[in-house]
Amino acid sequence: MLDNGRRVTLDGSALRTTDVAALADRTAHPAPPDPKAYARAEQSWETARRLAATGRVYGRSTGVGANRTEDVGAAGADHGLRLLRSHAGAIGDPLPGREVRAMLAVRANQLLAGGAGLNPAVITALLDALDSGAHPVVNEHGAVGTGDLAALAQTGLALAGEHPWHCAPGGRAPAPLALDNNDALALISSNALTFGQSALALDELRRLLAASLPVAALSLLAVGGSAEPFAEPVVLARPHPGSAAAATRLRTLSGIPPRPTPPLGRIQDPYGFRCLPQIHGPALDAADTLDRVLTVEVNAAAENPLISIEDQAAYHHGNFYAAHAALALDTFRLAVLQTARLSTARLAALSEPDLTRLRPFLGDAAPASSGVMILEYAAGAALGEMRAVSHPASLGHAVLSRGVEEQASFASLGARQALRACTYYRQILACELVAAIRALRLRSLEPDPGLPLATAYHLAAEVLDPRMEDRPLTDDVGVAMGVLERLAGV
Repeated sequence: MLDNGRRVTLDGSALRTTDVAALADRTAHPAPPDPKAYARAEQSWETARRLAATGRVYGRSTGVGANRTEDVGAAGADHGLRLLRSHAGAIGDPLPGREVRAMLAVRANQLLAGGAGLNPAVITALLDALDSGAHPVVNEHGAVGTGDLAALAQTGLALAGEHPWHCAPGGRAPAPLALDNNDALALISSNALTFGQSALALDELRRLLAASLPVAALSLLAVGGSAEPFAEPVVLARPHPGSAAAATRLRTLSGIPPRPTPPLGRIQDPYGFRCLPQIHGPALDAADTLDRVLTVEVNAAAENPLISIEDQAAYHHGNFYAAHAALALDTFRLAVLQTARLSTARLAALSEPDLTRLRPFLGDAAPASSGVMILEYAAGAALGEMRAVSHPASLGHAVLSRGVEEQASFASLGARQALRACTYYRQILACELVAAIRALRLRSLEPDPGLPLATAYHLAAEVLDPRMEDRPLTDDVGVAMGVLERLAGV
């Protein structure tokens, strides 16, 4: 639901990834653009038009790609529209509205950085669309990490009135704009869709990472696990920021003192509990790295050519190449995958009588009860899917446009893979949560009142079915998936 009380002002320099997600999800809407940034965009437009009229500027007075050596000439008055029409050939399913709105937010902000030389009326139109909930119909495939050319060309044609919009109830599409030769490449020379999708994936996976810690803490309580792995001396001995943050949060959730008393009996727990800070920590650090990379990108004037107002020049370059984002996305997905593996390890531990002192698979009193046995299979299947989308996209390779563009980052693929990973990770954590709550119920054990973990327990226990007999657990996992969002804030 749109929160009319929150506005995000775009200025080409201070947009955050969380702002992109809020604009995409319509929990915020755009304020009028920063006046100084808008004036700079106007100056950039005027500079670009002057340069294109007096010299050779790629994509304005020349063709693009391997056609860069061909002059458009005076007869090419429709070159810009032809460029948009030819590049608007994205294929595949239409993208969800939130992903397209994320692209619009990123692109509007990038244009306000003042290096594109684009008609500033485009910025106004993009912000109007965001405000009303309208978005152009954009298909999934058409980029390899060197610019979201097809998606942005479809957007350009929509702005020109030649491509359909999808409007929210009561919303409206922007009035058609007259775009000329100076506007086409200036609009599409960006990875705005990739960065918008990446911001959405980062936002969701960060929340799931936050939720995974109370889930793990509930599992730790269910098996009577040791608190020693989270002790402050252990953290200080190897002080990686993410690992320290994970251990500290586990202590806070469970009321563990900085120097806990060694447990009686079992000396060391399985890795699913003992190595949690060392495996969860890198995912937190990778999230921070990706956030820093995306923050640079969504505020960057990375269009080729760069129109420099100060130098009154057009600089041809390769800033559209998205290697930083591709590598940060690959690292992040692989790091989150490790935490998902740890969740399945804890799920297996919850089925083990030697750890829980309960019946195998948390079964009830019926002979050979299967309990949560199938959840290991279900979580394993989701983990397999997550592993597939965690394969490094940056290993891809492409030679395009008659060999002129002989490399590709495939950051666009990495962003889509990160979005898909969200679904599988949520399913895996939900399976663990169902088993952890069941084990605690069977042991008649709850976290101590007043602890954050007690809040997490009750949020889940209040909505999860308490029946212990063998039955389908599909609905239980679905309910648990919904609870994870609330656990992230515990």
